[in-house]
Amino acid sequence: MTAKAAAAVTAAAALLPLLASAPAHADEKDKQPKPPNVMSSVGGTLLSRPGTQVQLGAGAPVLPKDVSARSWVVADAESGQVLAAHNAHWPLAPASTLKMLFADTLLPKFPKTENHTVRAEDLAGMGAGSSLVGIKEKQTYSVHDLWLGVFLRSGNDAVHVLAAMNNGVPQTVRDMNEHAADLQALDTHVVSPDGYDAPGQVSSAYDLTLIARSGMQKADFREYCATPRAAFPGEQKPGKKRESFEIQNTNRLLTGDIGVPAYQGIAGVKNGNTTHAGATFTGVAERNGRVLLVTVMNPSSKEQHAVYKETARLFDWGFAASGKVTPVGELVPPKSARTDTGSSGGSSAGSASDGLLPAPGKNAPTDAEKAAVAQEKSGGVGIALAVAGGVLVLLAGAVFLVNRRWPLAGSARRRQKDRPAAPVDESVNP
Repeated sequence: MTAKAAAAVTAAAALLPLLASAPAHADEKDKQPKPPNVMSSVGGTLLSRPGTQVQLGAGAPVLPKDVSARSWVVADAESGQVLAAHNAHWPLAPASTLKMLFADTLLPKFPKTENHTVRAEDLAGMGAGSSLVGIKEKQTYSVHDLWLGVFLRSGNDAVHVLAAMNNGVPQTVRDMNEHAADLQALDTHVVSPDGYDAPGQVSSAYDLTLIARSGMQKADFREYCATPRAAFPGEQKPGKKRESFEIQNTNRLLTGDIGVPAYQGIAGVKNGNTTHAGATFTGVAERNGRVLLVTVMNPSSKEQHAVYKETARLFDWGFAASGKVTPVGELVPPKSARTDTGSSGGSSAGSASDGLLPAPGKNAPTDAEKAAVAQEKSGGVGIALAVAGGVLVLLAGAVFLVNRRWPLAGSARRRQKDRPAAPVDESVNP
Protein backbone atom coordinates (compact mmCIF):
# COMPACT_ATOMS: atom_id res chain seq x y z
CA MET A 1 0.00 0.00 0.00
CA THR A 2 1.37 3.39 -0.97
CA ALA A 3 1.83 6.13 1.58
CA LYS A 4 -0.94 8.10 -0.14
CA ALA A 5 -3.38 5.18 0.05
CA ALA A 6 -2.50 4.51 3.67
CA ALA A 7 -3.19 8.14 4.53
CA ALA A 8 -6.59 7.90 2.83
CA VAL A 9 -7.51 4.79 4.80
CA THR A 10 -6.44 6.43 8.04
CA ALA A 11 -8.53 9.54 7.28
CA ALA A 12 -11.56 7.42 6.42
CA ALA A 13 -11.19 5.47 9.65
CA ALA A 14 -11.05 8.71 11.61
CA LEU A 15 -14.29 9.85 10.00
CA LEU A 16 -16.23 6.68 10.79
CA PRO A 17 -17.16 7.64 14.39
CA LEU A 18 -18.38 11.03 13.21
CA LEU A 19 -20.43 9.51 10.41
CA ALA A 20 -21.89 6.94 12.76
CA SER A 21 -22.92 9.57 15.28
CA ALA A 22 -24.50 11.94 12.77
CA PRO A 23 -27.67 9.90 12.06
CA ALA A 24 -28.22 9.38 15.82
CA HIS A 25 -28.02 13.13 16.40
CA ALA A 26 -30.47 13.74 13.55
CA ASP A 27 -32.85 11.10 14.88
CA GLU A 28 -32.76 12.67 18.34
CA LYS A 29 -33.60 16.04 16.84
CA ASP A 30 -36.39 14.54 14.76
CA LYS A 31 -37.96 13.08 17.91
CA GLN A 32 -38.66 16.56 19.26
CA PRO A 33 -42.33 17.42 18.68
CA LYS A 34 -43.02 20.20 16.23
CA PRO A 35 -45.94 22.63 16.20
CA PRO A 36 -48.53 22.42 13.43
CA ASN A 37 -47.66 24.40 10.32
CA VAL A 38 -50.97 26.25 10.59
CA MET A 39 -52.74 26.90 13.88
CA SER A 40 -55.81 28.83 14.99
CA SER A 41 -55.95 32.48 14.00
CA VAL A 42 -58.12 33.54 16.97
CA GLY A 43 -56.64 36.81 18.18
CA GLY A 44 -54.77 37.56 14.96
CA THR A 45 -53.17 35.92 11.94
CA LEU A 46 -49.63 36.23 13.31
CA LEU A 47 -50.63 33.99 16.20
CA SER A 48 -51.49 31.21 13.75
CA ARG A 49 -47.88 30.90 12.64
CA PRO A 50 -45.34 28.54 14.22
CA GLY A 51 -42.28 30.01 15.87
CA THR A 52 -41.72 33.28 17.70
CA GLN A 53 -43.85 36.30 16.82
CA VAL A 54 -42.67 39.73 17.97
CA GLN A 55 -42.50 43.18 16.38
CA LEU A 56 -39.86 45.25 18.15
CA GLY A 57 -39.97 49.02 17.99
CA ALA A 58 -37.39 51.66 18.83
CA GLY A 59 -35.80 51.05 22.21
CA ALA A 60 -37.44 47.66 22.72
CA PRO A 61 -35.26 44.99 24.32
CA VAL A 62 -34.67 41.73 22.47
CA LEU A 63 -36.44 38.65 23.77
CA PRO A 64 -34.54 36.59 26.34
CA LYS A 65 -32.56 33.81 24.69
CA ASP A 66 -32.84 31.34 27.54
CA VAL A 67 -36.52 30.44 27.05
CA SER A 68 -36.97 26.82 26.00
CA ALA A 69 -40.74 26.41 26.37
CA ARG A 70 -42.61 24.75 23.51
CA SER A 71 -45.19 27.51 23.70
CA TRP A 72 -45.53 30.85 25.50
CA VAL A 73 -47.46 34.12 25.47
CA VAL A 74 -46.84 37.57 26.95
CA ALA A 75 -49.96 39.77 27.04
CA ASP A 76 -51.23 42.98 28.60
CA ALA A 77 -53.96 41.95 31.05
CA GLU A 78 -55.91 45.18 30.67
CA SER A 79 -55.83 46.00 26.97
CA GLY A 80 -55.62 42.37 25.88
CA GLN A 81 -52.71 43.10 23.53
CA VAL A 82 -50.38 40.16 22.91
CA LEU A 83 -46.88 41.66 23.08
CA ALA A 84 -45.07 38.52 21.90
CA ALA A 85 -45.76 34.82 21.51
CA HIS A 86 -44.18 31.52 20.55
CA ASN A 87 -46.40 28.82 19.04
CA ALA A 88 -49.31 30.52 20.77
CA HIS A 89 -52.05 28.18 19.52
CA TRP A 90 -50.19 24.86 19.76
CA PRO A 91 -52.61 22.43 21.50
CA LEU A 92 -50.65 20.81 24.34
CA ALA A 93 -51.45 18.96 27.55
CA PRO A 94 -52.22 21.66 30.15
CA ALA A 95 -51.80 19.80 33.48
CA SER A 96 -53.25 21.70 36.45
CA THR A 97 -53.36 25.05 34.68
CA LEU A 98 -56.66 23.62 33.42
CA LYS A 99 -57.96 24.15 36.96
CA MET A 100 -58.21 27.85 36.03
CA LEU A 101 -61.00 26.93 33.61
CA PHE A 102 -62.56 24.66 36.24
CA ALA A 103 -62.63 27.56 38.71
CA ASP A 104 -63.80 30.15 36.19
CA THR A 105 -66.67 27.81 35.28
CA LEU A 106 -67.80 26.67 38.73
CA LEU A 107 -66.97 29.55 41.09
CA PRO A 108 -70.25 31.40 40.41
CA LYS A 109 -72.33 28.29 41.17
CA PHE A 110 -71.81 27.88 44.93
CA PRO A 111 -71.65 30.47 47.72
CA LYS A 112 -68.41 30.15 49.63
CA THR A 113 -70.31 29.64 52.92
CA GLU A 114 -72.11 26.51 51.67
CA ASN A 115 -71.05 23.30 53.45
CA HIS A 116 -70.75 19.82 51.96
CA THR A 117 -70.24 16.47 53.67
CA VAL A 118 -67.99 14.30 51.53
CA ARG A 119 -69.23 10.89 50.34
CA ALA A 120 -67.05 8.03 49.13
CA GLU A 121 -68.36 8.44 45.58
CA ASP A 122 -67.26 12.11 45.59
CA LEU A 123 -63.62 10.99 45.67
CA ALA A 124 -63.94 8.20 43.10
CA GLY A 125 -62.15 8.28 39.76
CA MET A 126 -59.03 10.25 40.67
CA GLY A 127 -55.92 9.35 38.72
CA ALA A 128 -53.00 7.52 40.32
CA GLY A 129 -50.47 9.88 41.87
CA SER A 130 -52.93 12.78 41.95
CA SER A 131 -52.02 15.85 43.96
CA LEU A 132 -54.23 16.00 47.06
CA VAL A 133 -55.08 18.53 49.75
CA GLY A 134 -56.19 15.81 52.20
CA ILE A 135 -60.00 15.69 52.03
CA LYS A 136 -61.56 12.85 54.02
CA GLU A 137 -64.79 10.94 53.51
CA LYS A 138 -67.64 11.80 55.94
CA GLN A 139 -66.00 15.13 56.81
CA THR A 140 -67.71 18.46 56.18
CA TYR A 141 -65.99 21.28 54.31
CA SER A 142 -67.12 24.72 53.23
CA VAL A 143 -66.95 25.72 49.57
CA HIS A 144 -64.33 28.25 50.66
CA ASP A 145 -62.20 25.41 52.07
CA LEU A 146 -62.57 23.41 48.88
CA TRP A 147 -61.45 26.29 46.66
CA LEU A 148 -58.41 26.86 48.85
CA GLY A 149 -57.61 23.20 48.28
CA VAL A 150 -57.94 23.64 44.52
CA PHE A 151 -55.85 26.79 44.20
CA LEU A 152 -53.18 26.32 46.87
CA ARG A 153 -52.52 22.58 46.79
CA SER A 154 -53.88 21.85 43.32
CA GLY A 155 -55.94 19.19 45.07
CA ASN A 156 -57.67 16.80 42.71
CA ASP A 157 -59.70 15.60 45.68
CA ALA A 158 -61.11 19.13 46.10
CA VAL A 159 -61.84 19.30 42.36
CA HIS A 160 -63.75 16.01 42.45
CA VAL A 161 -65.82 17.05 45.46
CA LEU A 162 -66.80 20.33 43.79
CA ALA A 163 -67.55 18.44 40.57
CA ALA A 164 -69.79 16.08 42.56
CA MET A 165 -71.65 19.11 43.90
CA ASN A 166 -72.09 20.14 40.24
CA ASN A 167 -73.91 16.88 39.37
CA GLY A 168 -70.76 14.95 38.65
CA VAL A 169 -67.64 14.90 36.52
CA PRO A 170 -69.40 14.39 33.13
CA GLN A 171 -71.63 17.42 33.74
CA THR A 172 -68.64 19.47 34.88
CA VAL A 173 -66.64 18.51 31.79
CA ARG A 174 -69.55 19.61 29.59
CA ASP A 175 -69.83 22.90 31.47
CA MET A 176 -66.10 23.55 31.14
CA ASN A 177 -66.08 22.83 27.40
CA GLU A 178 -69.08 25.10 26.90
CA HIS A 179 -67.41 27.88 28.88
CA ALA A 180 -64.18 27.45 26.90
CA ALA A 181 -66.16 27.82 23.68
CA ASP A 182 -67.78 31.01 24.98
CA LEU A 183 -64.37 32.42 25.92
CA GLN A 184 -63.20 31.53 22.38
CA ALA A 185 -60.58 29.24 23.91
CA LEU A 186 -61.01 26.98 20.90
CA ASP A 187 -57.75 25.05 21.29
CA THR A 188 -59.05 23.69 24.59
CA HIS A 189 -60.72 20.31 25.02
CA VAL A 190 -61.50 19.09 28.53
CA VAL A 191 -61.61 15.38 29.41
CA SER A 192 -60.75 15.49 33.12
CA PRO A 193 -61.69 18.60 35.14
CA ASP A 194 -58.58 18.41 37.33
CA GLY A 195 -56.08 18.52 34.45
CA TYR A 196 -54.88 14.95 34.99
CA ASP A 197 -53.36 13.56 31.78
CA ALA A 198 -56.08 12.14 29.52
CA PRO A 199 -56.15 11.29 25.80
CA GLY A 200 -57.36 14.26 23.80
CA GLN A 201 -57.12 16.74 26.66
CA VAL A 202 -55.37 19.86 25.40
CA SER A 203 -55.17 23.61 25.70
CA SER A 204 -52.72 26.23 24.43
CA ALA A 205 -50.68 29.11 25.82
CA TYR A 206 -53.12 31.51 24.16
CA ASP A 207 -56.16 29.79 25.65
CA LEU A 208 -54.70 29.53 29.15
CA THR A 209 -53.88 33.25 29.04
CA LEU A 210 -57.43 33.98 27.87
CA ILE A 211 -58.89 31.79 30.64
CA ALA A 212 -56.71 33.42 33.30
CA ARG A 213 -57.83 36.87 32.17
CA SER A 214 -61.46 35.80 32.45
CA GLY A 215 -60.89 34.30 35.89
CA MET A 216 -59.25 37.48 37.15
CA GLN A 217 -62.54 39.31 36.60
CA LYS A 218 -63.88 37.41 39.62
CA ALA A 219 -62.99 38.66 43.10
CA ASP A 220 -62.96 35.17 44.62
CA PHE A 221 -60.69 33.87 41.85
CA ARG A 222 -58.28 36.75 42.48
CA GLU A 223 -58.29 36.07 46.20
CA TYR A 224 -57.71 32.32 46.01
CA CYS A 225 -54.99 32.35 43.35
CA ALA A 226 -52.95 34.95 45.26
CA THR A 227 -53.27 33.41 48.73
CA PRO A 228 -49.77 32.23 49.78
CA ARG A 229 -50.89 29.96 52.63
CA ALA A 230 -54.00 29.15 54.62
CA ALA A 231 -55.38 26.89 57.37
CA PHE A 232 -57.23 23.82 56.08
CA PRO A 233 -59.63 21.72 58.21
CA GLY A 234 -58.29 18.44 59.52
CA GLU A 235 -60.33 15.40 60.49
CA GLN A 236 -63.15 15.94 62.98
CA LYS A 237 -62.76 13.37 65.76
CA PRO A 238 -65.62 12.59 68.17
CA GLY A 239 -65.57 14.69 71.33
CA LYS A 240 -62.62 16.82 70.19
CA LYS A 241 -62.23 20.23 68.66
CA ARG A 242 -61.53 20.04 64.96
CA GLU A 243 -57.94 20.99 64.25
CA SER A 244 -56.47 22.44 61.08
CA PHE A 245 -53.17 22.25 59.22
CA GLU A 246 -51.40 24.77 57.05
CA ILE A 247 -51.33 24.49 53.28
CA GLN A 248 -49.03 26.55 51.07
CA ASN A 249 -49.54 27.67 47.50
CA THR A 250 -47.56 25.56 45.01
CA ASN A 251 -46.98 28.68 42.85
CA ARG A 252 -43.31 29.29 43.64
CA LEU A 253 -43.23 32.74 42.06
CA LEU A 254 -45.79 33.71 44.70
CA THR A 255 -44.29 32.03 47.76
CA GLY A 256 -40.63 31.84 46.83
CA ASP A 257 -38.48 28.73 47.22
CA ILE A 258 -34.87 27.62 47.15
CA GLY A 259 -33.58 28.83 43.81
CA VAL A 260 -36.84 30.63 42.94
CA PRO A 261 -37.31 34.05 44.56
CA ALA A 262 -40.84 35.42 44.82
CA TYR A 263 -41.46 37.62 41.79
CA GLN A 264 -42.05 41.27 42.64
CA GLY A 265 -45.66 42.20 41.89
CA ILE A 266 -46.89 38.63 41.33
CA ALA A 267 -50.57 38.07 42.11
CA GLY A 268 -51.33 34.49 40.91
CA VAL A 269 -52.32 32.46 38.88
CA LYS A 270 -51.72 28.66 38.54
CA ASN A 271 -49.00 26.09 37.97
CA GLY A 272 -49.12 22.48 36.83
CA ASN A 273 -46.92 19.46 36.18
CA THR A 274 -47.62 15.98 34.82
CA THR A 275 -45.55 13.35 33.03
CA HIS A 276 -47.18 14.08 29.69
CA ALA A 277 -47.59 17.86 29.99
CA GLY A 278 -44.28 18.64 31.63
CA ALA A 279 -44.32 21.86 33.63
CA THR A 280 -46.90 24.54 32.80
CA PHE A 281 -47.60 27.92 34.35
CA THR A 282 -49.72 31.01 33.91
CA GLY A 283 -48.88 34.07 36.01
CA VAL A 284 -50.08 37.64 36.42
CA ALA A 285 -47.97 40.49 37.76
CA GLU A 286 -48.03 44.28 38.10
CA ARG A 287 -45.24 46.80 37.78
CA ASN A 288 -45.51 50.59 37.58
CA GLY A 289 -49.23 50.42 36.81
CA ARG A 290 -48.90 47.85 34.04
CA VAL A 291 -50.38 44.39 34.44
CA LEU A 292 -49.08 41.46 32.38
CA LEU A 293 -50.12 37.86 31.89
CA VAL A 294 -47.51 35.26 30.94
CA THR A 295 -48.10 31.61 30.10
CA VAL A 296 -45.25 29.10 29.65
CA MET A 297 -45.81 25.49 28.56
CA ASN A 298 -43.33 22.61 28.80
CA PRO A 299 -39.79 24.05 28.90
CA SER A 300 -37.17 21.60 27.61
CA SER A 301 -34.37 23.19 29.63
CA LYS A 302 -32.67 21.07 32.30
CA GLU A 303 -32.51 24.16 34.51
CA GLN A 304 -34.15 23.53 37.89
CA HIS A 305 -37.58 25.17 38.17
CA ALA A 306 -37.27 26.23 34.50
CA VAL A 307 -40.98 27.00 34.11
CA TYR A 308 -40.80 29.69 36.82
CA LYS A 309 -37.47 31.12 35.74
CA GLU A 310 -38.55 31.38 32.10
CA THR A 311 -41.81 33.01 33.19
CA ALA A 312 -39.86 35.57 35.23
CA ARG A 313 -37.61 36.35 32.26
CA LEU A 314 -40.65 36.89 30.03
CA PHE A 315 -42.26 39.12 32.66
CA ASP A 316 -39.08 41.20 32.86
CA TRP A 317 -39.00 41.49 29.08
CA GLY A 318 -42.70 42.36 28.89
CA PHE A 319 -42.45 45.17 31.42
CA ALA A 320 -39.36 46.57 29.68
CA ALA A 321 -40.90 46.23 26.21
CA SER A 322 -44.40 47.49 27.02
CA GLY A 323 -45.17 50.49 24.82
CA LYS A 324 -42.16 49.76 22.62
CA VAL A 325 -43.53 46.88 20.56
CA THR A 326 -46.31 46.53 18.02
CA PRO A 327 -48.75 43.89 19.32
CA VAL A 328 -48.83 40.63 17.39
CA GLY A 329 -52.42 39.89 18.36
CA GLU A 330 -55.01 40.32 21.08
CA LEU A 331 -56.89 38.37 23.72
CA VAL A 332 -60.41 38.29 22.33
CA PRO A 333 -63.50 38.95 24.49
CA PRO A 334 -66.02 36.18 25.22
CA LYS A 335 -68.75 35.60 22.68
CA SER A 336 -71.31 36.44 25.36
CA ALA A 337 -69.75 39.84 26.13
CA ARG A 338 -71.48 42.83 24.57
CA THR A 339 -69.22 44.69 22.18
CA ASP A 340 -70.08 48.15 23.48
CA THR A 341 -67.54 49.85 25.74
CA GLY A 342 -69.84 49.64 28.74
CA SER A 343 -70.05 45.86 28.77
CA SER A 344 -68.95 44.04 31.88
CA GLY A 345 -66.66 41.02 31.81
CA GLY A 346 -67.89 38.32 34.14
CA SER A 347 -69.49 38.34 37.56
CA SER A 348 -68.02 37.35 40.86
CA ALA A 349 -69.05 34.29 42.80
CA GLY A 350 -71.46 34.46 45.70
CA SER A 351 -70.97 37.47 47.90
CA ALA A 352 -67.71 38.42 46.19
CA SER A 353 -69.59 40.68 43.80
CA ASP A 354 -70.95 42.70 46.70
CA GLY A 355 -67.57 43.74 48.10
CA LEU A 356 -64.00 43.33 46.96
CA LEU A 357 -62.41 43.51 50.41
CA PRO A 358 -62.78 41.06 53.32
CA ALA A 359 -65.06 41.66 56.26
CA PRO A 360 -63.61 43.66 59.20
CA GLY A 361 -61.44 41.66 61.55
CA LYS A 362 -57.94 40.25 61.45
CA ASN A 363 -57.64 40.95 57.72
CA ALA A 364 -59.51 44.23 57.72
CA PRO A 365 -58.36 46.57 54.92
CA THR A 366 -56.21 49.60 55.55
CA ASP A 367 -57.05 53.04 54.17
CA ALA A 368 -54.58 52.41 51.34
CA GLU A 369 -56.34 49.18 50.42
CA LYS A 370 -59.73 50.89 50.46
CA ALA A 371 -58.29 53.52 48.14
CA ALA A 372 -57.10 50.80 45.79
CA VAL A 373 -60.61 49.34 45.60
CA ALA A 374 -62.11 52.76 45.07
CA GLN A 375 -59.69 53.28 42.21
CA GLU A 376 -60.65 49.93 40.69
CA LYS A 377 -64.36 50.79 40.86
CA SER A 378 -63.62 53.99 38.97
CA GLY A 379 -61.96 52.06 36.15
CA GLY A 380 -58.36 51.85 37.31
CA VAL A 381 -56.32 48.93 38.54
CA GLY A 382 -55.77 48.25 42.24
CA ILE A 383 -53.13 45.94 43.65
CA ALA A 384 -53.64 44.53 47.13
CA LEU A 385 -50.22 42.99 47.26
CA ALA A 386 -47.27 45.00 48.53
CA VAL A 387 -43.61 44.20 48.31
CA ALA A 388 -41.69 44.94 51.52
CA GLY A 389 -38.04 43.99 51.56
CA GLY A 390 -38.60 41.64 48.65
CA VAL A 391 -41.30 39.68 50.52
CA LEU A 392 -44.86 39.61 49.24
CA VAL A 393 -47.35 40.64 51.91
CA LEU A 394 -51.01 39.79 51.52
CA LEU A 395 -52.95 42.92 52.39
CA ALA A 396 -56.51 42.02 51.49
CA GLY A 397 -58.72 39.44 49.87
CA ALA A 398 -59.13 41.58 46.77
CA VAL A 399 -55.48 40.97 45.87
CA PHE A 400 -55.59 41.98 42.23
CA LEU A 401 -58.22 44.09 40.57
CA VAL A 402 -58.36 43.91 36.80
CA ASN A 403 -60.32 46.50 34.88
CA ARG A 404 -63.65 44.82 34.23
CA ARG A 405 -64.37 46.16 30.78
CA TRP A 406 -63.61 43.91 27.86
CA PRO A 407 -61.79 45.51 24.92
CA LEU A 408 -63.72 45.85 21.71
CA ALA A 409 -63.25 42.92 19.37
CA GLY A 410 -60.56 43.86 16.87
CA SER A 411 -59.21 46.88 18.75
CA ALA A 412 -57.98 47.07 22.32
CA ARG A 413 -59.16 50.04 24.33
CA ARG A 414 -56.67 52.82 24.84
CA ARG A 415 -54.91 52.94 28.21
CA GLN A 416 -55.69 55.84 30.49
CA LYS A 417 -52.68 58.13 30.63
CA ASP A 418 -51.03 59.42 33.79
CA ARG A 419 -53.17 57.20 35.99
CA PRO A 420 -52.16 57.42 39.68
CA ALA A 421 -50.24 54.39 40.92
CA ALA A 422 -51.96 51.86 43.17
CA PRO A 423 -50.42 50.71 46.46
CA VAL A 424 -48.36 48.47 45.94
CA ASP A 425 -43.25 19.25 44.28
CA GLU A 426 -45.42 21.55 42.22
CA SER A 427 -48.45 19.43 42.28
CA VAL A 428 -47.62 15.81 41.69
CA ASN A 429 -50.28 15.44 39.07
CA PRO A 430 -50.82 18.90 37.98
